[in-house]
Amino acid sequence: MALPSGFSDSLFPQLSPPVDGDEAAFAPVMARLPSYIADHRTRLRARFLEGGAAAMPDYELLELVLFRAIPRQDVKPLARLLLDTFGDFNRVITASPARLQMIKGAGPAVVLELKLVEAAAQRMMRARVMQKPLLSSWDALLDYCHTTMAHRETEQFRVLFLDRKNVLIADEEQAKGTVDHVPVYPREVVKRALELNASALILVHNHPSGDPTPSEADLSMTRQVQDACAALGLVLHDHLIIGKSRELSFRSSGYL
Repeated sequence: MALPSGFSDSLFPQLSPPVDGDEAAFAPVMARLPSYIADHRTRLRARFLEGGAAAMPDYELLELVLFRAIPRQDVKPLARLLLDTFGDFNRVITASPARLQMIKGAGPAVVLELKLVEAAAQRMMRARVMQKPLLSSWDALLDYCHTTMAHRETEQFRVLFLDRKNVLIADEEQAKGTVDHVPVYPREVVKRALELNASALILVHNHPSGDPTPSEADLSMTRQVQDACAALGLVLHDHLIIGKSRELSFRSSGYL
C-alpha cells in the first residue's frame, strides 16, 4: 500500500509486512500483556479507587503513574529503582528530566508522565492562592511554595506580587541559579512591582541543601529590596526560604 506523500516506511516499523510469511514479526506489537502483570495492574487500580493514595506505599503509587508510559512491561522494578535513586515520591516527580533519563528504563514517555503529575500538582496548589488574600491563606501559600520549590536541585527566586488588599495578583520567577546561589537585582524586583501596580511583595527562594537558614547574601539582598520598596511606597511583607522539610520566614525570625 502506498503511503501518503511526506511519509516513509521508517515511521511505521510495526506495520512492516512479515518476512517470508513469518507472523512472529508482529509479536512485539500484538502480544497481550502477561496475565500476572495485567492482574497486578487491575488490583492496584482497584485499591487506589477504593482507598485512595493513602492506602498505597510510594512505589505502588509510582507504578500507577508508570502504567501509561510503559503499557506492556512490569514497572515495579523501575518504580523501586527511581525511589532508591531519588529518595521518595516527591523527589522522583520533581527530579529534572536530565537526571530522570539517566535511570535505566526511564525514557521520554516516563519523563512525560512524571512531569505531567508534577505540573498538575503545582497547578492545583497555585489555584489555592491566586486571587486570594495571602496573609489569611498562609498555610496554602506555604504548601504551594513547598510543592513548587522544595525539591529543586538549584536555587530559584520568585516574587509574589500583592494588591492593596493583599490579594495575590502575580507569581513570577525572577531568576534561576546554581546549587547555592541565585542572582537577584532589587531594582528589577521593584520595577516589576510598579509595572503590575502591586502594593506589596513576598520574596521566596529555595535552598537545595535543605537547610533554610539565610546566608549573609540572603540577608543583604533582602535589606536592599526592603530599602527599594520603602523608597517607592511598597511593602515587603516577608521573605521565605524553602528547605526540604521546613521553611524560614524572615518576618517571624526577626530579620524584617
